[in-house]
Order: sequence, then structure tokens, then C-alpha cells
Amino acid sequence: MIALRSKRTISIVSAISAALLLLAGCSSSAKNDASTAAPSVPKVAMADAVGAGEGALNIVIWAGYAENGSSDKAVDWVTPFEKATGCKVNAKVGNTSDEMVTLMKSGEYDGVSASGDATLRLIYGGDVAPVNTSLVPNYSTVSDFLKDKPWNSVAGQMYGIPHGWGANVLAYNPAKVTTPPTSWGAVFDPASPYKGAITAYDSPIYIADAALYLMKTQPDLAITDPYSLDEKQFNAAVDLLKAQKLIVGEYWSDYTKAVQSFESGNTVMGTSWQVIANLINGDKKVAVESIVPSEGATGWSDTWMISAKAKHPNCMYKWMDHIISPTANAQVAEWFGEAPSQTLSCAETSDKSFCDTYHATDAMYASQIHYWTTPTTACLDGRGNICKDYAAWTQAWTAIKG
Repeated sequence: MIALRSKRTISIVSAISAALLLLAGCSSSAKNDASTAAPSVPKVAMADAVGAGEGALNIVIWAGYAENGSSDKAVDWVTPFEKATGCKVNAKVGNTSDEMVTLMKSGEYDGVSASGDATLRLIYGGDVAPVNTSLVPNYSTVSDFLKDKPWNSVAGQMYGIPHGWGANVLAYNPAKVTTPPTSWGAVFDPASPYKGAITAYDSPIYIADAALYLMKTQPDLAITDPYSLDEKQFNAAVDLLKAQKLIVGEYWSDYTKAVQSFESGNTVMGTSWQVIANLINGDKKVAVESIVPSEGATGWSDTWMISAKAKHPNCMYKWMDHIISPTANAQVAEWFGEAPSQTLSCAETSDKSFCDTYHATDAMYASQIHYWTTPTTACLDGRGNICKDYAAWTQAWTAIKG
């Protein structure tokens, strides 16, 4: 197993998956027809009972989500699961969301810890099955604000079990940034005094950060969801990011490199995660502050999903219940550095201030976050099939980066 992973190293792929093509609609004319119905989800059977474990479990994970003591003897929530269920865990680290989608399409894995930029691709691709939450006892005490959301459900049907979540915060070095920022405008200001020392997240999904800023500052664009952008709205976000490139010193996808950049002084301000700020402050080479700006923030909510072709479905259901149990969810949240989904985990963390630091049960804080959701032609805000899909976002990001 691997300690703290490069969590969101989402690469740009040259071709979009068949699932995304399905999401995009069946024809170019459909993309401009607001009356065209959204694509339907392939019919995949849902479990109605959980029996004895099959003896094995093959899962695709973000590194750090299935620790068995090999990274740190004190960090192990896999061995207790194996002893209790007889399900031997074989974990395959997926380094990117795109890689995870590809691995799940192979049919070799029982489940995956998917982020919101992958979940709808898996759902509409028919690669994952709907989840019968009544078969997951610990689901009842998962935070309500993580349930039945656009990235983990379709038409009221859950397609996964929420695992952990967090916001993409604005971090800054107060020794260098003497006027504390309160808005994302600080990283988009073309006249920024910190030109060349600003960092931004390296992924097509970062277009949503620009869209969120425009949603709050340019109401005439009528953006209601940063992941649902028609052509005019999309072009405005892309133009903002092209202008931002002139003041960005570094783009990051590996959080360890983001830490190093702040500590070396190459970066003084930019998009970050709470775990990055904590690591920097723990190292004590420099100090950083982190905030959710006035416009709110994008963020992630990871979801455990079961394969439509799972060879060990009982073990996968048992794993989903185990990983959101109070103790296991507390362990993985502390090890990785994110808010647990399980409300009862806060009583189990070794650091009793952990849940306060990560706002784990703070529904108001969570409401400020626009969680990563796969952009689709069928607008998530209900306007019809007039929005830019993930393929368009990927192509645009390549152009933005040059």
C-alpha cells in the first residue's frame, strides 16, 4: 500500500471514453436542442441481499484508501476487515480518474473509490451498478449533505457510498501576501503583484473554478452551476483561464509538489487542499493560511462504487459498509487528510480537533462547495442538451495550457 497519495492527479486524455460519448448525446444537433431528453442510464441489476463473502476483493483505489500496515504498522484498516469477512483485499492504485475509468471498464475489479469527475462516466457507461443502501448499515449515519447528489446518484438512485470529502481552498503565505485575500479574484487579477508566484490546479475540471468565480462576479452570464456551461459561459471561463496563465508560475496535480512549491517560495498563493496547508504548517519551513473565499469553492466527494461485473459482490458490499464504519472512516480520513463521511467517526479520531479542522459535519460549510461533477451535454441545471461535455473541457484545457 502507499501512504498519502497524489490524490487528484487527473491527466488529460487524448480521447474520451465511450461512456462520455453517450453522455454527450447521439448527434451534434442534439447538443443544441434544449428539448432533447438526457440519455438514460443503462439497466444494471441491483443487489437485494448480501451473502457470505467470496473470499476475495479486487478494488481500484486512490493511494492511501486501503492501508494494511505495510506503509505504517499503526495504520491498518484492511487486516481487520479481512479477518472479519474472509475477503482478501487486492488493491490497485489508480493514479488518475481517467485511469480508474479504464480499469473499471476491464471488468477485472469489484469496485472503485471514484471522484466526481469519473462517477457519471462510470454510471452512464454501464460500468457500475446501483447501490442498495439498505444493505449498507453504516450508510444511515453518513452525512445527509453527501447523499443523493448529482455526482453519486441519478434520478434518486444512489450509485455509490460517500467516503470522504473536502474543499479546494485558497491558500496563501501571509509573510508574502500581506493583505489577506477574501476572493478568488486574487488568483485571476491580471495586475497581481504576485505574478509568477500563483499556482493553479492542473486539470480540465479546474475550468469549474473559473466558472464559479464568474458565476458570482458576472451575473449577466447567468451561470447557475459551474459544471453546466453553455457555449457563451464556457468561452468566458476559458478566456479567464487563458488570461490567468500569464500570472501563473506553476500548475500542480501532485499535492506533494504543491507543498514543495510553497516551501521553496516559488508559490505564495493559489488553489490548494486543506491537507496541503496542514503539511506545510507541520513542516514549519513557511506558514500558510487557507480560506474558502466569498464566492465559495469547488471540491471533491469520493464515492465507493460497485462494478456491474463484480465477481465478488458480497465482499464489495461488506467493504463499503466497513470503510464507512466509524473507526475505519476515522482512520482513513486522518491518514489521508480529508473530512470523513461518517458522522460517528468524529468520536473515533485520534486528534479530537480533526473534524473541526476539516469541517466534517458542518453542513453550512459543505454547502459552499460545488463538488466535482462530470460535465455533460445534458446540462446538470436542467436547461437541456446545450452544455459543453468533458471532452470539450479536456480539449479546452489543452489549449489553455498551451
